[in-house]
Amino acid sequence: MYLNIDAKKAATYDAIVVGSGISGGWAAKELTEKGLRVLMLERGRDLKHVSGYETAMKDPWEFLHRSRVDNIAREEYWASVRTGYTANEPTRYLFENDKENPYLEKRPFDWIRGYHLGGRSLMWGRQSYRFNERDFTANLEDGHGVDWPIRYKDIAPWYSYVERFVGVSGQKEGLDVLPDGEFLKPMEMNCAEKKVKSAIETHFPGRHMTIGRPAILTSPTKIHTDLGRAQCQSRNLCSRGCPFGAYFSTQSATLPAAAKTGRLTIVTDKIAYEVIFDDKLNKAVGVRVIDQNTKQHHEYYAKILFLNASAINTAWLMMQSKSKRFPNGLGNDSDQLGRNIMDHHLNAGASGEFEGMEDSYYYGRRGNGIYIPRFANWGNDNKRDFVRGFGYQGGGSRQGWERGAGMKGFGADFKEALTEPGKWTFNIGGFGETLPDSNNRMRLSDQKDKWGLPVIEFDSGWGENAQRMRIAMMNEAANMLEAAGAKNIKTRNDLTKNPGIGIHEMGTARMGRDPKTSVLNGNNQVWGAKNVFVTDGAAMVSSSCVNPSLTYMALTARAADFAVRELKKQNL
Repeated sequence: MYLNIDAKKAATYDAIVVGSGISGGWAAKELTEKGLRVLMLERGRDLKHVSGYETAMKDPWEFLHRSRVDNIAREEYWASVRTGYTANEPTRYLFENDKENPYLEKRPFDWIRGYHLGGRSLMWGRQSYRFNERDFTANLEDGHGVDWPIRYKDIAPWYSYVERFVGVSGQKEGLDVLPDGEFLKPMEMNCAEKKVKSAIETHFPGRHMTIGRPAILTSPTKIHTDLGRAQCQSRNLCSRGCPFGAYFSTQSATLPAAAKTGRLTIVTDKIAYEVIFDDKLNKAVGVRVIDQNTKQHHEYYAKILFLNASAINTAWLMMQSKSKRFPNGLGNDSDQLGRNIMDHHLNAGASGEFEGMEDSYYYGRRGNGIYIPRFANWGNDNKRDFVRGFGYQGGGSRQGWERGAGMKGFGADFKEALTEPGKWTFNIGGFGETLPDSNNRMRLSDQKDKWGLPVIEFDSGWGENAQRMRIAMMNEAANMLEAAGAKNIKTRNDLTKNPGIGIHEMGTARMGRDPKTSVLNGNNQVWGAKNVFVTDGAAMVSSSCVNPSLTYMALTARAADFAVRELKKQNL
């Protein structure tokens, strides 16, 4: 008996954080800095900052298949291959083998995963935008989904808090549709981008174009250099992992900050599959895990839990966490757990070519593009045949030697011509908001994976509103390029991509004002299990049309502050 008590004590912490991605890293940082002993559980392998980025410094000729997808990878990484951008040689080591980690599809879903320390914080696009005031009231205004239990004013101070630590570069524009933040020096637009910006803002009053706002250090402050982070080197190889720590990730920023406290314990290779809920105490007391290598089961205990395994895996964990109080899954009194899957629909827009400016080029390879904020159903542009709106990302560049593929030509002179830059081109691609829909969901299937855990089945698709929005996304992109003087404009509306393509899964354990229609309250607490917090994409009530990671971070910092204050009051 003594040994069992001693073992339980050794496995007991003040807080457990499940998941080490963007929101999990923030939870660990905030909780440790506020004095708690924290255990971080990661289902995947350890991956060290700098030394773990195995392809970061490789040259193109060092890859066996010259960065292409070989036939074996095409079979094993079938979901990644389907997206078209994650299974090539330089970045494949960061993505999961879909054959080893299967899932089912009632309707197709592109589930892109990174099971390792740091999660998808090592692969994200780094675009960091705030939701605006109307994003928090849109559901209430048009009747889709449930009302957010918070407003912009509740989260604005936390946006500022995380932006200063993260290091977001950007240009202040004074726009209600795209709130300004705490920015480092903005990156510079090239001449083609300046030309398009001027044309858009001249010919389309109410529309704007700004440089993208990435979590990339352009002018590091002491906050950043104290953690060993350095200025961006303009290599644009971010997707391989950044050994300079210039872009924000768990490894480069939040984990070093948490480690400095001496109160963080990290355990990798442990798949959390059940939250232990004590019906007598009416609260969660710990987490059950299985070692992915040995398949041994373990239990860890804590006063508070933060579930940050990503929108899909957090819901999966909660669905398996059944008790007398929660027979249908932790916090699932509303039957909304696993429902309301949202993502951003993309692959609709236009591209074109520009004549002239041939005496101009750019320095370095900027890991960032431009951003055109939402204008549809905003201001005077309010008579669309869809609700909500979309923004654009893209940019201008000069054609490289790759343009020779398919061109007529042969021999030394042809090759020599390709060593010179080609025409200026410009691409505008839309990111559209999707509406919360309880029919877009995930379930636990009867099929089991190699650890004996239930395989997820997806049943989610684009709605009619998104389909109508995409036509406008395509046409308006072409209109703006035409106004800027572009030639050979080509439009696109690729309907072959499925939900998940934006890698912005949201909504599976949404916040709300009523436990009958939501899973979490306004402090990200699970209804009926107030010592369990969910602050990753699962908590989102609507999707806006901007990248959501900055909002996850702000929600996490806000919830951690609340949790520690409540813990000190002995309310948890």
